[in-house]
This record gives sequence, C-alpha cells and structure tokens, in this order.
Amino acid sequence: MNARIWAILVVAVLVVFVASNALFTVPQINEALITQFGRPVRVITTPGLHVKLPFVQEVIEFDRRLLDYELPSEEVILGDQQRLVVDGFARFRITNPLAYYQAVGTTEDGIRARLGSILGSSFRRVLGNETLLAVLSTARNRIMGEIRGEVNSSMQGFGVTIEDVRIRRADLPEANTQAVLARMQSERERVAALIRADGAQAATVIRAGADRERTVLLAQANAQAAALRGQGEAQATTILAKAYDQDPIFFNIWRTLEVYRHGLASSRTELVLSPSTPLLRYLGRMPELGSPPSPAPGHP
Repeated sequence: MNARIWAILVVAVLVVFVASNALFTVPQINEALITQFGRPVRVITTPGLHVKLPFVQEVIEFDRRLLDYELPSEEVILGDQQRLVVDGFARFRITNPLAYYQAVGTTEDGIRARLGSILGSSFRRVLGNETLLAVLSTARNRIMGEIRGEVNSSMQGFGVTIEDVRIRRADLPEANTQAVLARMQSERERVAALIRADGAQAATVIRAGADRERTVLLAQANAQAAALRGQGEAQATTILAKAYDQDPIFFNIWRTLEVYRHGLASSRTELVLSPSTPLLRYLGRMPELGSPPSPAPGHP
C-alpha cells in the first residue's frame, strides 16, 4: 500500500515537472520564438498559454513594443556646404522575430549597432542634399520621411520596422555660429539704417510742411495785422482831425506838451535852440487866455 502511494506521488511529481517545462505563457508585450536544439521551429505572436516539447524546445521572447535608439552627435555637411552638428533618435519595433533572431541573435545590442551605422549613413546622405534653410524649416518632416524610408529599406532583412526618425537637435559649429551671428547682426543693422533713413526722410517732409504752413500763417497774420493797423491809423487820424477842429488852441497846447514829454524827458537828449523858438514858448509863461496861439511845430 505504501509502495503504491509512493509510486503515485512520484508519477505526480514527474507529471508536474514535465508540464511545467512544456507549458509557458507569452505576455501581451512580447512575441516568442520556439527553437529546437538552436534551430528555429515556430513563432508565437498571440499572447496566452502555449505548449512546447519539454526539455527539447526553448522559448526566446522578444519585446514587441516601440524601442528607442539615440543617434550620437555628428557633424554633417549640407548641400549648400554649411556644416551642421545634429543628433537624433529613432523608434523601431521588432516585427519579425525569426528574421531578427537569424540576423543578430537574441540581444538588442546587435541590432542597435547595425541600426546606428545605417541611420548615421542615411542622415549624412539625405542631409547632404538639403540646404540649411530646409533643415531648419517645415521641410524637416519631408527630410525625416526620406531618412525613415531609406533606413527601413536597409533594415528589411533584420526583422525590424523603423516607425519614426527625428532630429533632436541641430546646431551650427562654433565657428559657423559666430559667422551666422555676425551676418545676422549686419543684416539687422542694414535694416535699422534703412528704417532710420525712412524716418529721417519723413521727418524732413513733415518739418518742411510745418515750416511752409508756418510761413503762410505768419504772412496771413502780418497782412491782417497791417490791414488792422491801417484801419486803426485811419481812425486815429480822423479822430485827431475832429479834435483839432473842435478846439485848435487846446490841441496846439497838447501837441507841444507831448513834444516836451517825449522829446525832453530823456536825460540823454540835448537840444540847442534859440529862446525865441516857438517850441519853447510854453516853458516861459503861459499865453493869456483868449490870445491867439502860436502855430504848433509842423503847422503853419
């Protein structure tokens, strides 16, 4: 009885051991390649539980997700003979585990070395036909598409597909950078000089217009002032004539006193006159009221 139990236990252990070696699961993120004595037998692309021959066949899993490869910085010569330091990256996926295994084995190091060489050559070849302006403009998407197409064509036998290629950074070498900055500064200075010249021309036109308008306004104002001055002098002459007609004696006295005030008030005025001159008649004694006045200076 004990021997039968032991036999059952041994068989059960053997069955579990064989089953554990024969059954395996493929995660959803992986694909599997079954090899028998190192020779590929079949590829499993569906996740789940699968069976293989125990102790004879081996399961090799490959990541089916997007994988990244970073291209180190490299100086390339563009089509317009400009030098550009670029570094980029590529995203690839293992789409054929059998071809991948036959080309580079089970590790990713082999495919990364091949991909780096092919990607670098494609970068140099495609960018060598493009100008700096194209690389730095929206034409970059087209350039990246050409590089991706070339790399995919070269990587067909490796069981991988290049999903995307991008330039991460594109810089000019230090010497070129200084030259470009100098040209940009010269261009900005040229544009600034043109703008200043346009501004000076506009200022000259505006200033000339303002001076012309000022001259016209002054001429009009002077003409109007002369006309008003003439009218005022005419009115003053009329008023003066009326005043003289009303009282000639008073008018002659007032005119003589005005000559005294304006002609003799200044201390620097020197006059050499005869005492009998009519101008000095009021400096002596006043004439008798009612006596005829002497004629005023300038009047008969």
